[in-house]
Amino acid sequence: MNDANDKDRSDAELLSAVIGTGSHRSGRRAAALLLDRFGSLRCVLQANSTELLACRGVGRARLAILTSLPELARRYYEQSLPTGAAIRSPADTEAFLKARMRHLDHELFCCLYLDNRHRVLRFDELFRGTIDGTSVYPREVVKEALAINAAALILAHNHPSGVAEPSQADERITKRLKSALELVDIRLLDHLIIGDGEATSLASRGLI
Repeated sequence: MNDANDKDRSDAELLSAVIGTGSHRSGRRAAALLLDRFGSLRCVLQANSTELLACRGVGRARLAILTSLPELARRYYEQSLPTGAAIRSPADTEAFLKARMRHLDHELFCCLYLDNRHRVLRFDELFRGTIDGTSVYPREVVKEALAINAAALILAHNHPSGVAEPSQADERITKRLKSALELVDIRLLDHLIIGDGEATSLASRGLI
């Protein structure tokens, strides 16, 4: 099946193809029931084991498949930016960060450290917060950047609300971090806000 045909297939058809461990008819029925119960493919894949097992047609074999799919997707996109690889495009960075962060129910502030040729040195989850905020300490960001001899950084954090619009607090901390990094000759390339299926670049907004 080529990519064009895959795009034409419905969520129900794709889910049925993946979980059809028994008959095709059984797989189609289970897929339809899951989508009806949870409302969307994403919500199906975010459901916990207890919720999934409560659905008709989901046994241990299908549960194992359903709970493995999100992790497989995350690993697939994470490998788009392996350590030592140069960033090829903003789209690669965005896909990588979405895979790491869009599913979280709490705020996470992360940093992608790069060398002077924009090759990935390391990706760090620096600060973890609650559903509506997290505390960021510029000193710690600078300390880590100097420790691995980074020449440039891309910052990112998620909004569990799903709205990728930067807040005034996001803009303030970005300015503070940019100023702190400039003191040690490290460039801040961007700060991405990850929402539900979208990302906002502060650099593209002229805020860096």
